[in-house]
Amino acid sequence: MGMKINNELPRPIELKNEYPLSKKIQEIKAERDREIRDIFTGESDRFVVIIGPCSADNEDSVCEYVNRLAKLNEQVSDKLMLIPRIYTNKPRTTGEGYKGMLHQPDPDKAPDLLAGIIAIRKMHIRAMEESHLTSADEMLYPENRSYLDDILSYEAIGARSVENQQHRLTASGMDIPIGMKNPTSGDLSVMLNSVIAAQMGHRFIYRGMDVTTEGNDLAHVILRGGVDKYGKTIPNYHYEDLWRLAQMYKEKDLKNPAVIVDANHSNSNKQYKEQTRIVSEVLHSRRYCPELKKLVKGVMIESYLVEGRQNIGGNMVYGQSITDPCIGWEDTVRLINKIAEDC
Repeated sequence: MGMKINNELPRPIELKNEYPLSKKIQEIKAERDREIRDIFTGESDRFVVIIGPCSADNEDSVCEYVNRLAKLNEQVSDKLMLIPRIYTNKPRTTGEGYKGMLHQPDPDKAPDLLAGIIAIRKMHIRAMEESHLTSADEMLYPENRSYLDDILSYEAIGARSVENQQHRLTASGMDIPIGMKNPTSGDLSVMLNSVIAAQMGHRFIYRGMDVTTEGNDLAHVILRGGVDKYGKTIPNYHYEDLWRLAQMYKEKDLKNPAVIVDANHSNSNKQYKEQTRIVSEVLHSRRYCPELKKLVKGVMIESYLVEGRQNIGGNMVYGQSITDPCIGWEDTVRLINKIAEDC
């Protein structure tokens, strides 16, 4: 056979019993979830900033980053909702390269998914306990989210997964905001179809069970830019793009229309320092048009302790990305303060 079983993994309930959330952390998450829901339903006008490393590759540096973010959050929480990115799965276009802490809890060592599911749960819990901030992750593998579904306050479905039926159906059973990125082609109709599917109830097979979902009224879109057939990037964060999307939303008559703008990836052509300018333009569009101010709920930013990126190997820089390049901490502080000032 072409498939070898390496380990039988524990069921999510078993891992949760071994690494449980304290009552205090459960209460913090419930309150954060309520505040985030209020933003996406329009009850609150706070602006969402989902920010952090491209991929969470080291528990200590990630937790240090989130702790710094928590201190910054104390200064801006009246206007902003800071949600740390703790992305433990990394999609790869060709299947090659570092796939995230779930696969490789130590980037220098061979993949170990049993150690990986333990490592990501422990890291998320530590970050919550130390910072009192609940986080965001990417739902790269729908069945794996059950190991973290009591922890996360936000999830995203990436450009390569947004057309997948299992992702859409799983999203329909979630009770937190789920952001559907536009596919790499940039097709907005595909992205909106994913939101339609996620907002409906479904019956399907999930982790060997026959399940029924009620639909997720907080499913929404994430604009991350696209790539045309010649490989040229096509940004979609400009005023005209946001306005056109607003009209498309009206045609679909979806619940709680919302947009998060991803300031990196194909919107910046991975020129990570462009994120500051892109965020500024998005905020300008919101100020110019009341309809867009209501629609655009936040931005997504890739940021870490040290700017840039590095390859996996000896003498690695603590707190620097090993996947896509990120802005550094000093620029992060300036950018968050500027967002709070402009909102």
